[in-house]
Amino acid sequence: MTEPIRLAEIAHARSGDKGNHANIGVIAFSEEGFRHLGKVLTEVRVAEFFLPLRPSEVRRYALPGIHAYNFVLKNVLGGGASRSLRTDSQGKTLSLALLEMRIPALEGAGMNDDG
Repeated sequence: MTEPIRLAEIAHARSGDKGNHANIGVIAFSEEGFRHLGKVLTEVRVAEFFLPLRPSEVRRYALPGIHAYNFVLKNVLGGGASRSLRTDSQGKTLSLALLEMRIPALEGAGMNDDG
């Protein structure tokens, strides 16, 4: 059995805010990586990963045309940019955190050629 890998090995990500909610776009480097993420990067796994932020709901939206998934995390920003006292009140670093998630390895293909 292969060791788990960092999500960053098969995808990159961006994140931002909409009021008190955050969204994280995870874009696979390949179509095979996108299919693999569809199996292993679930709403439940993302909710568990961000459990310290206590999301009230996590929704996943597939964007197959660009090999991506968009995750919406409800009520994770401590009130949002204008009310939160958190360092990252706009959720800009959430994508970097998610890229550190360990996931099952994708055998052979789909890896970033640089890494």
